[in-house]
Amino acid sequence: MTVTVASSAREQVAALRAREISARELMDLHLARIEARNPELNAVVSLDVERARAGAAAADERLASGATVGPLHGLPFAFKDTHAVAGWRTTYGSPLFADHVPDTDDLIVERIRAAGVVPIGKTNVPEFAAGSHTFNRVFGTTVNPHDPTRSAGGSSGGAACALAAGMVPLAEGSDMGGSLRNPASFCGVVGLRPSWGRVPEWPSSNMWETTSTGGPMARTADDAALLLSVLAGPDPRAPHALGDPGETFAPPLRPVPLAGLRVALSADLGGAFTVDRSVAAVVEAAGDALAGAGAAVSGTAPDLTGADECFRTLRAWHFQARFGMQLAVHPQEFKASLAANIRAGEALTGADVAVAYQRRTTLAQRMREFFTEHDVLVLPVSQVPPFPADQEFPATVDGVPMASYLDWMRSAYLITVTGCPAVSVPFGRTPDGLPVGVQLVARHGADRALLEIAAAVERLARPAA
Repeated sequence: MTVTVASSAREQVAALRAREISARELMDLHLARIEARNPELNAVVSLDVERARAGAAAADERLASGATVGPLHGLPFAFKDTHAVAGWRTTYGSPLFADHVPDTDDLIVERIRAAGVVPIGKTNVPEFAAGSHTFNRVFGTTVNPHDPTRSAGGSSGGAACALAAGMVPLAEGSDMGGSLRNPASFCGVVGLRPSWGRVPEWPSSNMWETTSTGGPMARTADDAALLLSVLAGPDPRAPHALGDPGETFAPPLRPVPLAGLRVALSADLGGAFTVDRSVAAVVEAAGDALAGAGAAVSGTAPDLTGADECFRTLRAWHFQARFGMQLAVHPQEFKASLAANIRAGEALTGADVAVAYQRRTTLAQRMREFFTEHDVLVLPVSQVPPFPADQEFPATVDGVPMASYLDWMRSAYLITVTGCPAVSVPFGRTPDGLPVGVQLVARHGADRALLEIAAAVERLARPAA
């Protein structure tokens, strides 16, 4: 097998194990792609070519020694720049941390490194991962690999762009309001927000904060499952982590038969948000394709009343607790939209936060009941296709004004507060050729089943791709 940067991660791992390619050669392929595309796209930051090549050489030596190697051994990898990597510049997209070099790895980094990857650098993010468009004052803007005048999404925008452009075979990110799903849709890759508790987080300023989670990005659902097998599993430092071992996700996916699959489909969650017509058309096309494959498709949606208020309250509360003191000392070092979001948390009362958690409990119960009658929910990932990269966020959606950098992402963050797993799967394109993903949602804990449905949906999408 001839390995290229377009080969799947599973194919690259297999070729390395079979000695069909060395880690050095694989690294050179990816570094050449980074050299060719990154100057324009600005996806990979803090690149260290010398360390990357030294790491690849060490990976070859370890494999040649006969030592046990991890499931991702020898793959080039770039970590999201909001995740601390020991000894590697980690800026969080903020001028306050422009020269920051952590002493320890975040847990998600620790697990990926233990799986045998060869670090090459970081992937670009918005400031403190706030917002679904990737730009900051440290590194600038990441643009879309399919149209560099457009946004790559965010906050895992650098990760999705690098992945789609062939600079890395896998990527990791995090998702609060859509930060794995939105850039996956914009860049035409797969992004999974796992079930709450599936991917534990450490360190954390609040171990009971449950709106944000790490997760995998890949070019296929099968590769996403491979990376999830490394990320998932319990850890004593994260008491809310689900107990299923990561190895659950390691075997290759078997796409589920679509005949008889109970699909709920809605382009706007029953009027919960406005959606661009080109995005709605892709969701409707997915419904038609599923019905044509024998699925039982119904135009219905769960009742997510209260989800908007729940998400916004918990986000503002979390941001104020995490960044409030820094904002007070360095008010000029925060972008205006993030500063406003932090200050919104200052006015919250204990009763406000309690009501948000009560709403979240109600939403989880509604989703549990909803998924007794449906196997999967299909809806838009983002309410718009990739917008111009010189805008912070789209000013309107289908003619409706968007007042803030959050408004246009309701299609993602309303799902966040349910705790359910959700995956963005590439399915179509706008009339001018921009990628559009569909969002698939399943019951809490059903991450592997969801990825198997995603693999089946990928097969439906390929004839039209």
